[in-house]
Amino acid sequence: MAETNIYVSPVEERPLDDRTRDAITDGLVDLLRPAVEEIDDRVKCVRESQMELRQQIDLVSDHLKKISEIEAVPVDLEPYVKKLNNSRRRVMLVNNILQNVQDRLNKLHTNVSKETARRKSLLDPGATFK
Repeated sequence: MAETNIYVSPVEERPLDDRTRDAITDGLVDLLRPAVEEIDDRVKCVRESQMELRQQIDLVSDHLKKISEIEAVPVDLEPYVKKLNNSRRRVMLVNNILQNVQDRLNKLHTNVSKETARRKSLLDPGATFK
């Protein structure tokens, strides 16, 4: 008896048709959109708290400077003012980083929305979008 070797591919390799690819794209976009929006909202909240913290640091720093100018304070306040200024600088740095992250998220969100609209228009060419 002659042996015959038959090779069966476990996964048939063929290109995805447009509808399947669009469905996968839409699914991924729908999956990522809530995460992007949540991150964007959280970044906004953190930026607001950073701004408030910076304002409070400025206020405390100003008060310490005024106190040291008006009264003879037994404690040298200059090191504390320097620490506050360093903290303010770090807060501003974090705020700049958060601004960059938020800008990137906004661009990503815009690109996702454009791609979704483009895909929908390809799937339904008769539809008009406002």
